[in-house]
Amino acid sequence: MKIKALIFDLDGTLLYTLEDLTDSVNFALEKCNLRKRSLDEIREFVGNGIYKLIVRSVGENTEKIDECYKIFQQHYSKNSINKTKPYKNAVKTLSKLKKRELRLAILSNKPDIEVKKLSKLFFKDIFDISMGETIDFPKKPDPKSLLYIMKSFNVSKKETLFIGDSEVDIQTAKNAGIECYSVSWGYKTRAFLIKNNAKYIFDNFSDLYNNIITIS
Repeated sequence: MKIKALIFDLDGTLLYTLEDLTDSVNFALEKCNLRKRSLDEIREFVGNGIYKLIVRSVGENTEKIDECYKIFQQHYSKNSINKTKPYKNAVKTLSKLKKRELRLAILSNKPDIEVKKLSKLFFKDIFDISMGETIDFPKKPDPKSLLYIMKSFNVSKKETLFIGDSEVDIQTAKNAGIECYSVSWGYKTRAFLIKNNAKYIFDNFSDLYNNIITIS
């Protein structure tokens, strides 16, 4: 059965967002009189949503979680695109896939409003659906959002492919019963992805595209 729908993670898969996330985390930590975090530390902390990012960043200072979270949200809402940019060939590849009449979606653990903002800004009308965390749709690896997108596209599990850069994406796809393509250019290393049961790993968008079109 041919692939008809592609669902992409956002941070670390389509967009390089790590520096803006780090800057906003450190702004919040500084305001709360806590130790700042390095880029590599934030790289390790991302993947499970913003609240979890803050929990990991404050460490043992758990009494500061809610304060830091609120400050982060305020800062990031105004500074989320300072250094953020699409990965090389991301837009070009997505446009080519769109022309092949594949249904395309974004599924992220970012707040839904941020996902829609970034999708519109960097990818215009390429994606049919862009979704983040909401009250009704919990974060990955819960498969509820993924299954909702598939239902909206009227595609089966065998007709759907999930693409991401982390163990969370691998688990989300598994929970939904679909295949996952992992990418090595994001926030997790190839070795880490292999350790977390990645079945397919791609190093660039060209190879990713070529493999997709052979099954679509």
